[in-house]
Amino acid sequence: MTTPGFIDHKFSVAPMLDWTDKHCRYFHRLLSQHAVLYTEMVTTGAIIHGSGDYLDFNTEEHPVVLQLGGSNAADMAHCAKLAQLRGYDAVNINVGCPSDRVQNGMFGACLMAQPSLVADCIKAMQDVVSIPVTVKTRIGIDDSDDYQFLQDFVQTIADAGCQQLIVHARKAWLKGLSPKENREVPPLNYERVHQLKYEFPQLNISLNGGVKTLQQAKEQLLFLDGVMVGREAYTNPMLLSYVDQLIYGKPDVGRTPQQVVMDMLPYIERQMSQGARFWHIARHMLGLFQGLPGARQWRRLLSEQGHFADAKPELLLQALAKIKPVAELTN
Repeated sequence: MTTPGFIDHKFSVAPMLDWTDKHCRYFHRLLSQHAVLYTEMVTTGAIIHGSGDYLDFNTEEHPVVLQLGGSNAADMAHCAKLAQLRGYDAVNINVGCPSDRVQNGMFGACLMAQPSLVADCIKAMQDVVSIPVTVKTRIGIDDSDDYQFLQDFVQTIADAGCQQLIVHARKAWLKGLSPKENREVPPLNYERVHQLKYEFPQLNISLNGGVKTLQQAKEQLLFLDGVMVGREAYTNPMLLSYVDQLIYGKPDVGRTPQQVVMDMLPYIERQMSQGARFWHIARHMLGLFQGLPGARQWRRLLSEQGHFADAKPELLLQALAKIKPVAELTN
């Protein structure tokens, strides 16, 4: 039995600051119809007090989840309500980001040390929305990194009503490591996430961290409910084109990277007519031809000329001409 608003989280693309904006998500949705997409982390302060529209997304992005950064229960509830009104499929609380800026705002990984505060946020948000309220966390912070610490945290948020959890299988060092180092230096501990699923079988638990292939993802799905992939899905986006078939068991749409380029052109033209710059969209497509002849020239042309204010969608076609056609490769 699935709960109302349930999203099949077998495979999701991680929220990545400065990367997974609405243009990136539209592009990723062309590659997979079923992967769950996440926004960049958006703070409650930006949504409530900012001048921009931080909740904007394309209707084509569904299923799409808003990731929120914050720790004030009233503000989190207010933003969750706005997210539901705008049409998001779920809202996720960031309890995993280790940066100093995030800690100063009292959200992110430092909240692992305050599970009751996270629980208060979950309860306040669930009181005002019917969409799922989920949590993304680490396996520990600093010297609080034994299994008991993680188990106590998860027990508290589960008691508050959280039914879905994404666990980055590394602990976070709140001092001494940069956010980049925190994604690479602390060792991965998949077994701890597996143990968590064993202890909390009623929770939907996804694993994040270190997964680079769909074969690795399928191996983790033997133990867990889902896998979240970050940088690999961004730098090698064609990985997503196999998700529907290999992870969800759906028919392969068979879209080539060349076809994806052509499908992106109308979107780029439409967005540019509304004020977007070419590079803000095209930058997400640099890895589309990774490993194929001409990929370097594709990246170089877009990188060197795409930044210019007068760059037009036609530049995408000029870059596409650098890729050798399939027929040429088979002769």
